[in-house]
Amino acid sequence: MDLILEDLAAIDNKLSQRHIDLDPGGYFIIYLDRGASLIYAKHFTNVIDDQGLAVDPETGKVIPAKGKVERTHTTVFSGRTAKELCVKIFEETQPCPVTQLDHASYLGRELVRAEVALVTGQEYVQD
Repeated sequence: MDLILEDLAAIDNKLSQRHIDLDPGGYFIIYLDRGASLIYAKHFTNVIDDQGLAVDPETGKVIPAKGKVERTHTTVFSGRTAKELCVKIFEETQPCPVTQLDHASYLGRELVRAEVALVTGQEYVQD
């Protein structure tokens, strides 16, 4: 069976709707700086409550999944490629800010998507 781009996009869109457990090590906001030709990943800490929701460790308030939230990041990672960022985050940072394998996999996929968008000029929106 030949898969076309629409089929592949439909598979990814469906998988993006699944439940995932949040990483107690925190989360990342990924964005591009096209002028500098860099990918950035801001890391934010969180605590996971009994209901599985991410909570700001300073305020105790639930961090919403959508909308703008005013928080201070703990670290900003930058790199020219997904691989460069993965080395910085997973190999050079101790302790590693990612504590779950599914989160590591997600982050790797997102950084590759960001790299492709940077190289091709396409828009990048984090999944």
